[in-house]
Amino acid sequence: MARRRLIVLVIALAAVVGAGAFAIAASNRVKGSAAETAQAYFDAWRRGNVTAMERLVYQAPSDFSVRHRKLSDELHVESLQLAPGQVRSLGDEAAEVPFSGVRRLAELGDWPFDGLLRLAVRDRSWKVLWAPETLHPLLKDGGTLELEEVETSAAELVTSEGDKIPNDSYAEAYLNPLKPEFEEVNYGWALVSRVPGQPERTLLHREPKANVERTTLSRAVQAAAARALDGVEDSTIIVIRPSTGEILALADRLGENYSAVRDVFPPGSTFKTITAAALLKGGLDPAAQVGCPGTYQIPFHRPFSNDGEVDRGVVTFTDAFAHSCNTTFVEQATTRLTGEELSRTADEWGFGRPIATGIGGTCGTVPVTDDLDMLAADAIGQGEVVATPLCMAALAAAVQSGTWRSPRLLSHGQVRRIDGIPHGDVQMDEGVVAALRDMMTAVTGYGTASGAGLPEGVAGKTGTAEVEGETSHAWFIGYRDDLAFCVFVRHGGSGRSTAVPIAARFFKGL
Repeated sequence: MARRRLIVLVIALAAVVGAGAFAIAASNRVKGSAAETAQAYFDAWRRGNVTAMERLVYQAPSDFSVRHRKLSDELHVESLQLAPGQVRSLGDEAAEVPFSGVRRLAELGDWPFDGLLRLAVRDRSWKVLWAPETLHPLLKDGGTLELEEVETSAAELVTSEGDKIPNDSYAEAYLNPLKPEFEEVNYGWALVSRVPGQPERTLLHREPKANVERTTLSRAVQAAAARALDGVEDSTIIVIRPSTGEILALADRLGENYSAVRDVFPPGSTFKTITAAALLKGGLDPAAQVGCPGTYQIPFHRPFSNDGEVDRGVVTFTDAFAHSCNTTFVEQATTRLTGEELSRTADEWGFGRPIATGIGGTCGTVPVTDDLDMLAADAIGQGEVVATPLCMAALAAAVQSGTWRSPRLLSHGQVRRIDGIPHGDVQMDEGVVAALRDMMTAVTGYGTASGAGLPEGVAGKTGTAEVEGETSHAWFIGYRDDLAFCVFVRHGGSGRSTAVPIAARFFKGL
């Protein structure tokens, strides 16, 4: 009996020892795995379950939830994608999981990033070792991420087609001051990273939208005008669509702060277009025989000469216009016109009307005179007559279309808002218009602008305006189809040698 009791005691003791050993082994066992904890953390993060995430973190900071929600709220995060990599073991009780992610920001779109999830055994469980850089690498070392508004009131002026104004268009002096008329406050966004001791970095950026306003400028016409002026200082080309008054090109290289739309210059023989209109209206026929001597002296007054004192004898009035006979126009003007009649005709063709372009502008003046010497000088574009290149382009446009229209750079509505109500369209005398067209065609056909490389169909009038003590101004006005133009080169010399070749380059560049 004693032997049996001893065996039972030994068995019982072994059972007790075994149970104790099992209890010790069970108490030392690590719960879960690094892979399971990482998966649970990423799943909770995708769902936005910050509470579940926090339970998986070893000694999570008290503001754990606040940090996550604040980042999402302040950056306007709409969604989050996470793509974990393979678990990398760093020993029995440490591991890490590289991962990539994409946050979609409401204002800036997708924002990809890479991160690293660190894990370790703590209190016999696999836990996430969280740090700010777990949320985003740039939050390490006190870094911050901020979404900032970028304000602008910029306006962008574009061509009539909606394209950008060509580079180096020589229109900037007019467009840049015009932009404030169309400025509206708009906002863009920037995602900015700031780390103490490091330069600020802009991670994502969306420019504010500028207010876009269309001008009447044509991209192709503006580009051709600008390139025609390349290498020609103190020059300008203005191109107008006669049927509408729209300014298709405004390339201005005038120096010393001169403006092609606001500053006036003696127009030289281009003004003979106005004098011819006055003489035609007074009854002078284009085919009438008139004298074109080398020099003509107004009885009891001063003499006037042709360029080079060329004597052409007796010619038609059209030929006198084509060859720009100063003596013809002086004689005819001083015997057939008064200063008041010449001034009134100039006013009818635009000189006496306000111009509303959207960028301001003026035309010119032809003062009334009773002095025959002054009337003679005015008749050939010297004397007291002055005009802007804009005015002379509008004159050419009126000849082409038969209607004077106030040139404009903006829509009718914007012009009225900025410059006021423009003068209405004015129908010109049909007979005078028809005669002027023939006479301007003669200029390019066999007159002062012939043989200069101009394309078929161009009609115009050259001008060389004398400036006392300085080189003359060079002018050429004209039209072809629904394009009217003025080329002006300040102190450029003669219209034929300087201005006409620029016009030829312009048409070649279209």
